[in-house]
Amino acid sequence: MAIALNLNGETHNVDVSPDTPLLWVIRDELKLTGTKYGCGIAQCGACTVHIDGAAVRSCQMAVGDLEGAAVTTIEAVEGTAAEAVKQAWQELDVVQCGFCQSGQIMQAVDLLGIDPAPDDDLIDSVMGGNACRCATYTRIRAAIHRAADILEG
Repeated sequence: MAIALNLNGETHNVDVSPDTPLLWVIRDELKLTGTKYGCGIAQCGACTVHIDGAAVRSCQMAVGDLEGAAVTTIEAVEGTAAEAVKQAWQELDVVQCGFCQSGQIMQAVDLLGIDPAPDDDLIDSVMGGNACRCATYTRIRAAIHRAADILEG
């Protein structure tokens, strides 16, 4: 069944079952590999994308439920919050192995869109669903604070 998917600002017609997880469409059908498979049960955050601007776990989102929605992956995330997060991630050398970082960045961009100056409690609450096997959590929190400073100007 052909499904029209608005991904990264372009419409893609994909011939998949409507219950196919968005993650598999992104990775296997559209060959965008920045969004990672981590657990398959929406518990690790590696597959985080934005749907209509909000962070969502793509491994549990059926592609058939996305009619009319705008999906953004790490390859196309943009805007002032995204640029601030990317800059902060580089300045503070957040990445260790890098596997989880696309999901971490997508979640952080969403967080800063909700609250451009989050405190540690809010950061921990919102980012708590994103696992990092290398345990770079303190660098991630520091980078979110740095991104907030960048946004503040």
